[in-house]
Amino acid sequence: MDVILTLSCKDQPGIVHSMTTAVLGCAGNIIENQQFTDPSTDLFIMRTRIESSQELSEISKVLRAGLAHLSPKITVRESGCKKRAIVLVTKESHCLRDLLYLQELGELPVEIPVVLSNHDDLRSLVEQHGIPFVLLPHDKSLAEDLIRQSALKYEIDFLVLARYMQILSAEICQEYSGRVINIHHSFLPGFKGAKPYHQAHAHGVKVIGATAHFVTADLDEGPIIE
Repeated sequence: MDVILTLSCKDQPGIVHSMTTAVLGCAGNIIENQQFTDPSTDLFIMRTRIESSQELSEISKVLRAGLAHLSPKITVRESGCKKRAIVLVTKESHCLRDLLYLQELGELPVEIPVVLSNHDDLRSLVEQHGIPFVLLPHDKSLAEDLIRQSALKYEIDFLVLARYMQILSAEICQEYSGRVINIHHSFLPGFKGAKPYHQAHAHGVKVIGATAHFVTADLDEGPIIE
């Protein structure tokens, strides 16, 4: 069986040794491994792909037992099991089109079982791809209730804001902490206060692109993914 282990915990000595020992304990072989330590938060993050002759339940049991002393957050899943994402949009289609195109090419290893929007403009685009389109109510509280209901109904792993022109409440940001990704329309400039892009331009910043980042209650302040 081919599985993916993800682990996050406080940085400390012996993490890699504990992980490799736990992998050996479930008759596993490491195929790929990526790790990162954030010195500002003292957080260690690891993603490891493992092959083992054991079943998923036994692999998970052995890995969790072998790593329990690290007090980590752990997920163990089959590598072929795709994550499921709700995509939220408003009127602009470019981010959504790119996601749907990459998914069709097989370059985006996710399932998109539903698209939610606070406007009806992109319904035909979504339905052309055979994906259900759900129109959200204008009331923010009711809209977020429907987002929650859809996440449960479709067994969603995370949410993607693809030019969704609404600010999520602090409550839903906390509820889905680490599970909401925003595709920002440009690079996020490191300038605070009013008109951050004007400030960036005034300081000679001449770069273009896009930023994917996790959503927090602080607008556009969440950790940058890419």
